[in-house]
Amino acid sequence: MSASSLVDVGVGPAGASSGGRALRVVVVNGSPSVQSKTVGLVDVVLDTLRTMLPIEASRIDVYRLGPGFTQATEREEVTPDVEATIRRVEGADLLVAAAPVFRGSYPGMFKHFFDLVDQYALTNKPVLLAATGGTDRHALVLEHALRPLFAFFQALTVPVAFYASAGDFDGTTLLNPRVYGRIEVGLTDVVDLLRARATGAQEPRP
Repeated sequence: MSASSLVDVGVGPAGASSGGRALRVVVVNGSPSVQSKTVGLVDVVLDTLRTMLPIEASRIDVYRLGPGFTQATEREEVTPDVEATIRRVEGADLLVAAAPVFRGSYPGMFKHFFDLVDQYALTNKPVLLAATGGTDRHALVLEHALRPLFAFFQALTVPVAFYASAGDFDGTTLLNPRVYGRIEVGLTDVVDLLRARATGAQEPRP
């Protein structure tokens, strides 16, 4: 696994107290590009979440995990560093699953990563879904592809998912205020749940 495959993306501000430890957030990035709109969207998600509670965030770039990942067809075949990366996802308090749309769905390498995750490791784990595409016509990838994938794992996917199209960006920088607003609303709706995961407190009832 190359050094660039696991990226430390920072800790939330001290002023945003959760009453306990920081929320462990792991991003699984399915974009093959080093600089991408998908990462730009995720950066906004993380920056917004940091205003609500402390986080410790890292990003896994699946396209840079190397042959110890790409040549494995079973979990037992991955190299120790890839195994540690998978365990990081399985042990996260919050998973952010982010991918560009490729031919109507997520990229194959993104799916291959989750093929190696234990079937029950994500049960009831909060998952934020994020995707980018060329136009708004691809937005349903969130509901038709990503959400069913994590339903298989019995994960707790956040109802409001995040999508941005090419026109929402200047290069890889997200500009559309409506997308910012949707991210803020989506995170506000689940911040109590996420805070409970970080502190170990009883989660609020619906």
